[in-house]
Amino acid sequence: MSTESTADLLWLVPALPLIGAALLLLGGRRTDAWGHLLACAMALVSFVVGFAMFVGMLGRTADDRAVHHILFSWVPVGDLQVDFGLQLDQLSMCFVLLITGVGSLIHIYSIGYMAHDPDRRRFFAYLNLFLAAMLLLVLADNFLGLYTGWEGVGLASYLLIGFWQDRPSAATAAKKAFVVNRVGDMGLAIALMIMFATFGSVSFGVVFGAAGDASDGALTAMGFMLLLAACGKSAQVPLQSWLGDAMEGPTPVSALIHAATMVTAGVYLIARSNPIFDLAPAAQAGVAVVGAVTLLFGAIIGCAKDDIKKALAASTMSQIGYMVLATGLGPAGYAFAIMHLLTHGFFKAGLFLGAGSVMHGMNDETDMRRYGGLRNLMPITFVTFGFGYLAIIGVPPFSGFFSKDPIIEAAFASGGVGGWLLGGAALLGAGITAFYMTRVMLLTFFGERRWQPEAHPHESPASMTVPMSLIAIGSLASGALLVWGDALVNWLEPVVGEEHGELSVPAWVVTVTILAVVAVGVAIAWRQYGTRPVPQTAPDDVSALTVAARRDLYGDAVNENLLMRPGQELTRGLVLVEKDGVDAATVGIGGTIAALSQRIRGWQNGYVRSYAMSMFAGGVVIVAVVMVVGVL
Repeated sequence: MSTESTADLLWLVPALPLIGAALLLLGGRRTDAWGHLLACAMALVSFVVGFAMFVGMLGRTADDRAVHHILFSWVPVGDLQVDFGLQLDQLSMCFVLLITGVGSLIHIYSIGYMAHDPDRRRFFAYLNLFLAAMLLLVLADNFLGLYTGWEGVGLASYLLIGFWQDRPSAATAAKKAFVVNRVGDMGLAIALMIMFATFGSVSFGVVFGAAGDASDGALTAMGFMLLLAACGKSAQVPLQSWLGDAMEGPTPVSALIHAATMVTAGVYLIARSNPIFDLAPAAQAGVAVVGAVTLLFGAIIGCAKDDIKKALAASTMSQIGYMVLATGLGPAGYAFAIMHLLTHGFFKAGLFLGAGSVMHGMNDETDMRRYGGLRNLMPITFVTFGFGYLAIIGVPPFSGFFSKDPIIEAAFASGGVGGWLLGGAALLGAGITAFYMTRVMLLTFFGERRWQPEAHPHESPASMTVPMSLIAIGSLASGALLVWGDALVNWLEPVVGEEHGELSVPAWVVTVTILAVVAVGVAIAWRQYGTRPVPQTAPDDVSALTVAARRDLYGDAVNENLLMRPGQELTRGLVLVEKDGVDAATVGIGGTIAALSQRIRGWQNGYVRSYAMSMFAGGVVIVAVVMVVGVL
């Protein structure tokens, strides 16, 4: 596909799923019979268009691959001139293929998963809306367009997480996700304000081109505000509390949020804004620290979760932490962050779809302590889930080995005490990941059968197992394909740059160390859950760390005491000031004027003699004043 053809057709990529969502929402019940098929078709055609553009990009030189197309003038207001434009380059192409490819498979999987839901058509409309918003986010050529897609993703996630709104827990989870993300959204909004005040524009070209002339303070402020936005969307500390509760939505929603759309938005934002972060070392260091803290935070929480979806949600928090850590390493880590994002899109989608398959066969049971021995009854689910498991813990030749290990190596190579701390955190996270993911495998597919009487486990239909199998292939092969000949690093170099750090030891030593740590994590989990009976209820006599992990390391309590309650007190104080101050002053002034008006109105009685007397009295006063002034 030529550059001109790509530019002319680029709008179709986000428009197709948006049209699908509009048709299904506006068509109502008349589209119930075929609405799911239309939604799948729109997602698939969007993928086909995107893939054709990818093939066309491969046929052009690196400097000629980016395509920019302006659709119309959007905000022509004074000094703020913003066009509605789309930009397809090497970075956005990675996301287009991930969003539409994995998103299409999740759509197809949902046909079987949601087959008996009376509102299936509305569910598929929301899925299409989710894809459209995320595609706009990654294809926009300016921060305002990105912000529009950003808010669209937030809206779609709210609708999907709370899809089963008759359940109080689902409604609460949707509201929580929406509110927490609004905090991050304020960071992005403030960053846009700083950009306009500094550069007079919010377009990528102007902002990135002029970043070198901006003050350190402005760049640092922009960087930290963009980081705050990323923390909200990508569930990074301290805005991570919504992600576990978001599992209240249907399982395909979890797969879409965690693998292809919402939580990847923060990583994209930081990678796209690399010219700002490269010139703001304090903000870049903050990114790395947030990633390192979050990858350990999520891994520890994952160790204590008995709900299979919440264990996988904690793993997403941790794996996104690896990506954020990598972006905090600058040009040495941007490409590795995107590589891990792409491989994670496959193996995390496979894990969530596998969890949904298990739930489908276990009467929607999510407690892993009530599973056990499912590998023989659900062989396809077992194998495809196993591929995702081996990928996420980083066993070669599965994809996670090729994408996570370079991040750990790059962290150690960043140098100094900070490099050792970041690398050590990433290495420890790999061991904990191996432990809790092995725990998930053992509790679900191995050991004695601990089912409830109403459970009748069975393999899922082909509409679910075929997408799972295709995603499992990606979990195996995607990593090797991306690192073959530094394919992805070279592909992204024109957008994010490239830099190689120097390890103080040979790279193979780090690789062997990582595999050894992973093996230790697997061994500890096997000793704990593979050689001992598993009780159907979690024991109460556990360590303080386990209690804390079960409560998400008190993330909700911290947010409640540091943010929510002070916010409530501030709101009450402002209401009091408004009521007893502003309102009282307004009412007092109004009352005074009303009383004065009543008295003055008494002078207007309609009698001529009264008016004549008033005029006479006024004249006397004026004469008296003039005489007094003359004497003085």
